[in-house]
Amino acid sequence: MVTGADGFIGSHLVERLLREGAEVRAFCAYNPNGSFGWLDELADDQLARVDVRLGDIRDRRFVANAVRDTEIVFHLAALIAIPYSFDAPESYVETNIRGTLNVLESVRDAREVQMIHTSTSEVYGTPETIPITEGHRLRGQSPYAATKIAADQMCEAYARTYGTNVVTLRPFNTYGPRQSARAVIPTILGQLLAGARQVRLGNLAPRRDLTFVEDTVDGFLAMAAARLSPGSLVQLGTGQTVSIGELFALCCEVTGSEAEVVTDKRRARPPAAEVDVLLSDPTKAGTLLNWRASWPLAKGLEETARWMRPRVDTRHATRYHV
Repeated sequence: MVTGADGFIGSHLVERLLREGAEVRAFCAYNPNGSFGWLDELADDQLARVDVRLGDIRDRRFVANAVRDTEIVFHLAALIAIPYSFDAPESYVETNIRGTLNVLESVRDAREVQMIHTSTSEVYGTPETIPITEGHRLRGQSPYAATKIAADQMCEAYARTYGTNVVTLRPFNTYGPRQSARAVIPTILGQLLAGARQVRLGNLAPRRDLTFVEDTVDGFLAMAAARLSPGSLVQLGTGQTVSIGELFALCCEVTGSEAEVVTDKRRARPPAAEVDVLLSDPTKAGTLLNWRASWPLAKGLEETARWMRPRVDTRHATRYHV
């Protein structure tokens, strides 16, 4: 089962699992339209092979019923938009912490199920040393990061206290087709593809370790196959960084644009919440999972732009056509 299967990474993971011949249950957020989110893009024959459950990760009983009769639970369901977490922190507590607790309790009761919990590099905040290893101190610089730290710690506690078969995968910044149109790469590409001559961005200095979504999905499958001991933690990253300003220049090259960037303070995080650099040390992923990122950034950006081009709303560059 994949929770958050209707989202960015989750939908790519579902597709890959189907290609690998797995029986897949997709836990998607209930909505009145009956939409399966990004799973709606699957071909009819693919979707027919998916057991879709529309529900709410905050509902303990629904989660327990969904976990029943599964072998592996990939837990990706979460609220992830950092700016929104400044305005609505309680919703992040309910979804990211209580939702994870519901999955943990369900896996604990099921006994034979393995849970792969999804963390984020945001839990490190601005690091004290780089590159960042799995043992680096955690620091919540946003309500989103704080709730993910809490969820990670709950997974570790359940592994230690109850022997729950849960491990944690911590991807650094994943990008690619289907990513939220408000994330930095789709924000840049969306404005460029819409023909903007000036692109509005926030702080151009922060540096990020960017992993293409296909590499991240490879990491999830490798984590499942490795069968590491409960409580294990592995992070995924390329071991290279790029600044937002450099990323803008690369996106211009990919799209053939000559636009200029305009800094907009309204798009920046509060100063104390800004994470200056996230740079991974991928050694552990290579050793334990035999995983290494294979997509060069330029190639990943080209693939993302190719996917976005027919979907960009030229009136609202931070939205996709449905």
